[in-house]
Amino acid sequence: MTFVLPSAQRPKDEREKIPVVLLRAMLALAVATVAIVGAAVITDRTPSGQPKVTPISSERSVILQGHDAKAVTVRTADGAILADLPHGGFITVVQNGLTRARMIRGVSGNPPVSLQRYENGRLTLFDPETGWSVELGVFGSDNKAAFERLLTE
Repeated sequence: MTFVLPSAQRPKDEREKIPVVLLRAMLALAVATVAIVGAAVITDRTPSGQPKVTPISSERSVILQGHDAKAVTVRTADGAILADLPHGGFITVVQNGLTRARMIRGVSGNPPVSLQRYENGRLTLFDPETGWSVELGVFGSDNKAAFERLLTE
């Protein structure tokens, strides 16, 4: 019969040790990652996970104005209200991400962003002030539809 002391009764140096096998696995993962990225850079491998360049079929400048954790107002570039959403859902999440990107880059005010639909069906929100963008279709059809409605209103 083996008896193991509870964590609080073990010597301090034994409680705080990370298993050597785990440390070696983490090191191997880091080395493998650097090797793969290094090989891609050295061989000048073309990026493969990027969307194909496609012309924009429709575009609209909008202003996303957040009010609290859930509410958002969407305005046209000239200030007309497109949507006043007390529970904005995904639009609020995107607006929070945009606000964070602008805060990090020191953008003041709330300049318009560009809602862009491409000929191949992609839908993106692009901030010309920071270069920040989000592919809206990767979050599901319902979330994409929330922004598509803003293009047609």
